[in-house]
Amino acid sequence: MQFGQKILKYRPQILEGIRMLVRIPSVVAPAKPGMPFGEESAKALSAILELAQSLGLETKNVGNYAGHAVYGEGDGFADVLCHVDVVPAGEGWQTDPFEAVEKDGLLYGRGTADDKGAAVVALYALKVLQEEGVKTRRRVRVIFGGGEEVASDDIEKYYESEGLPVFGFTPDADYGICNREKGILRLDISGGMPGTAVKRFQAGTVVNAVPQKAEASLRCSAEQAAALRALAPACGTFEIADTPDGVYIVSLGVAAHAMMPEAGKNAAAHLLYLLQKVFTKTELGALNLFTAERIGLETTGAGLGIRQSDEPSGPLTVNLGIVRIDGNEQRIGIDIRYPVTASGNDICAAVRHAALPYGLSCRCVTDDQPLYLPEDRPFIGLLKDAYADVMGEPAETFSCGGGTYARSMQGRGVAFGPFFPGEGDRRLHNTNENIDIDRFLQHAEICLEAMYRMATAE
Repeated sequence: MQFGQKILKYRPQILEGIRMLVRIPSVVAPAKPGMPFGEESAKALSAILELAQSLGLETKNVGNYAGHAVYGEGDGFADVLCHVDVVPAGEGWQTDPFEAVEKDGLLYGRGTADDKGAAVVALYALKVLQEEGVKTRRRVRVIFGGGEEVASDDIEKYYESEGLPVFGFTPDADYGICNREKGILRLDISGGMPGTAVKRFQAGTVVNAVPQKAEASLRCSAEQAAALRALAPACGTFEIADTPDGVYIVSLGVAAHAMMPEAGKNAAAHLLYLLQKVFTKTELGALNLFTAERIGLETTGAGLGIRQSDEPSGPLTVNLGIVRIDGNEQRIGIDIRYPVTASGNDICAAVRHAALPYGLSCRCVTDDQPLYLPEDRPFIGLLKDAYADVMGEPAETFSCGGGTYARSMQGRGVAFGPFFPGEGDRRLHNTNENIDIDRFLQHAEICLEAMYRMATAE
């Protein structure tokens, strides 16, 4: 028997552990004393650490930023990094997003795929190492972060206290081995003259997802309202209702992860596309005009003057994630994933230059530097061998636009699993998030095999 197969006996417990965590709606919320990511994130972290304790594993909570379960002895650590926070549920679910529901071999629920399922699997893999009495050369830590979805400093805070590993991986992407992660630049663009027609415009809940819904309250004439209705079918999917001084419009799109915005349909961008056809520049206002003209429906950054690509990691992408226009607030949030050989500072400067003629200001909220680990690293060979031992074929390296905890290991780790080529995105950051249970148990075998090799490798 391959060592990785030893985890399969824990299938019922793994599924129950996932169900337990999914019931906790651990969307990051404003900080409370001792809870930097709010009460629900802290509750989820506490729950998985309590599960680890019940399995007889040593645990530690680092200020509710993150915590770990650990096994073994020796010098240094081999880490597996997961997170227990989730993005907001959003609308359009066919099941309760915070109740894991099994149907046709799939397990639905917010966090099943990203990343509570992988967290529970890694915990039970650690339990198998303990149960088998594996003699380790280094200690194995499974780390659970509490603020990954908001690009927080959760793992940085953890490593300040607990120290960096010898090597590690995060099962928060795809197979094979993601040794190239694009840079992630998040910008707030604000200010400018308000539009005389746009009283309110709201879209998005997080900047790193394509908005599924946008809504606007508009002041307009009967003729403009008629024009909006006439043009709407060619511009997107809209619901339009009359108001005393104009119309209220809801735009419906398709959510997707910001690392692949082209896979979604941006409700905010399509609403602006419609409004631009009917209203003047003054009626739209500076921020809406900038967004329509310089971002629009495309996701390549061409209108902002930042379109680019490189051979290791592919093209830059842009996601319009947040629109907030209401009273004194005039702001959009955009998420840019840029190639590993590019500069976030240069890209930010180019966007500022594009925004300047509109009277707008551009603030860099975060700039997560790219990750690029050469393929000839011995640790990457270890992961390739673990994958091949279970799947019968080697794992290939690849690049991605997602941002994972691999960056936090400062050149010591990569993203590895849990999803296989051809599985799609399991609706990450979208409605009806799910895992294919049988395939996920294959991931469990690979995860355990990799952890065993990390624990014992010279």
